[in-house]
Amino acid sequence: MALGEQVYGYFIPTVNLMGVGSVKEVKSQVKVLGGKKALIVTDVVLNKMGMAEQIKAQVVEAGAEAVIYDGSEPNPTDKNVHDGLKVYQDNNCDMIISLGGGSSHDCAKGIGIVATNGGNIRDYEGVDKSAKAMPPFIAINTTAGTASEMTRFCIITDTDRHVKMAIVDWRCTPNVAINDPVMMVGMPPALTAATGMDALTHAVEAYVSIIATPVTDSAALMAIKLISENLRNAVANGQNMEARDKMAYAEFLAGMAFNNASLGYVHAMAHQLGGFYNLPHGVCNAILLPHVERFNLIACPERFVDIAVAMGENVDGLSVRDAADKALSAIAKLSSDVGIPSGLTTLGVMEKDLETMAQNAMKDACSFTNPRIATLQDVIEIYRSAL
Repeated sequence: MALGEQVYGYFIPTVNLMGVGSVKEVKSQVKVLGGKKALIVTDVVLNKMGMAEQIKAQVVEAGAEAVIYDGSEPNPTDKNVHDGLKVYQDNNCDMIISLGGGSSHDCAKGIGIVATNGGNIRDYEGVDKSAKAMPPFIAINTTAGTASEMTRFCIITDTDRHVKMAIVDWRCTPNVAINDPVMMVGMPPALTAATGMDALTHAVEAYVSIIATPVTDSAALMAIKLISENLRNAVANGQNMEARDKMAYAEFLAGMAFNNASLGYVHAMAHQLGGFYNLPHGVCNAILLPHVERFNLIACPERFVDIAVAMGENVDGLSVRDAADKALSAIAKLSSDVGIPSGLTTLGVMEKDLETMAQNAMKDACSFTNPRIATLQDVIEIYRSAL
């Protein structure tokens, strides 16, 4: 994208730990951050598996205390944040550790924002609405998709409006992000596929964003390449540590890209599906991605040629338009290969809700950096094409 007379920021956690065994660094990071009592935010499944207790043990070894809140649900809600905040306050916590995928990280971010700024999480919808720093925050990732462990994005469902609120605030960026592929081995194939396609969506949307920069471009293209080369293997054999490790790097790179270049209509529209139907975010992104990008293609066809090449497509001798089309077919093929449903109808999405969701999508903060301006009817038609 051409850079205009605009200042471009770059946001990332202060400390980022990656590779096999990096989760063992929790103890040392708790010591560095100086917390006395940590709230560990996770979900019921990870807590039952004993993973939260393992993290708690490291906190205790660091000379601090910890309490576990496992109320984070898929598509975390304002109620989850409220309940977690109560646990934080009742136990006089002064640090937050999130353990899980995007749901746990986003719930933890919501708790942290309100813990120091007061009010209700709904007060912080939009960009940089908080005024005070969050408590010290360590994010331990167990999926290779959302990148919420290292971004300034926090997505919380408003249960009254049935809308996913996009909270974009540099203050909710974790202090420490940990991506240990060992923590990701237990992901079932369907979750591996959905989170992997979520990461691909982050990279693609960041690459075609109107505020992309050379810094975000480099991260986005490498993420696309790594996902294309490794996602199928990670889905086929979850014990494939090389594929897991490469996917961990890919989701982090995609996070670096979209955390700074933002996203587009895939996410703006997927947020509404999550808010309306409580559907899995990664699956919604994967289904919408080829349809939204077909709409976007005329705005920046050269960018889609780059995406095709990153995905291993041979574009020699092709026109720009034909080469760009190769990117769309490669995305659809990868999605199909890893078992993503073919359309939204299979998830229960109904025609009668499309207009309302489209109206909400046009207000979503992610829509503002989409490369092609869309009308309400355009967004409705994209939803319809994805049914």
